[in-house]
Amino acid sequence: MSTDQPPPGEPPEEDPFLKRPQEPTPPSSGQPPPDGTPPDGTPPDGTPPGGPPPSGPPPGGPPPGGPPSGDPYGSSSGSPYDRMPPPPPPYGSGYGGGYGGTDPLSGMPPLAESGRRILARFIDWLIVAVPLAIIGIPFDVYERATRDDNDFGDTINSFNGGSQLVFQLITIVAFVAYDTVLTAKNGQTLGKRLLKHRVAMLNDGSTPPMSQSLLRAVVLWLPALICCACLWPLLILILILVDKPYKQGLHDKAAKTVVVAA
Repeated sequence: MSTDQPPPGEPPEEDPFLKRPQEPTPPSSGQPPPDGTPPDGTPPDGTPPGGPPPSGPPPGGPPPGGPPSGDPYGSSSGSPYDRMPPPPPPYGSGYGGGYGGTDPLSGMPPLAESGRRILARFIDWLIVAVPLAIIGIPFDVYERATRDDNDFGDTINSFNGGSQLVFQLITIVAFVAYDTVLTAKNGQTLGKRLLKHRVAMLNDGSTPPMSQSLLRAVVLWLPALICCACLWPLLILILILVDKPYKQGLHDKAAKTVVVAA
């Protein structure tokens, strides 16, 4: 029997009691490994195998030398102002250019006939003049017509009397206010409404605002009611008949308006 013992600290190579490292058991199907790594090998933090993707534009990005062809504004920056659409075209309402443009009447209704305009103006004159004639009785407005003498000085003094002046102011206010208010409301006095036409701004066909309606009425009525009762209406009538192409009287030219079919 051999008494040789192995050196201390060095077990024999075939020692059956030697603890050998345990081989890892492959995980079963559908269960993650003990360390929490998903079955496909993706790390727990979601980073794909091989590390994070490289920074920079993805493959197939815009070609060098300019923005992609789908950018209609030619801007590659991220600023929202660089990608704002171009400003809209100037306001247009279906009519032509501005006053004095190529054709301001393009798209507007046809101009009113001169004969119908004259008839409408006569109707408007009657609508205002008849009530004024009744109101003028207490103001002795018919004194000159009923006087037996022909003294020019007395006639002038009578005309310059206080009652005559008050009635003249009432007449001016009545005609100007009638034309201004109804024109600014819908472009139609009562005479124009009966004859189916209206006043419109030349630049866009809209109803004249109060300022333009007042200017139009003042130019139309004030000279006739102060000093030129026959000459001024005749001058306006002639200009309406001969003016081309808009048939504008002096009052229309001052307010930049036209009279069109309603």
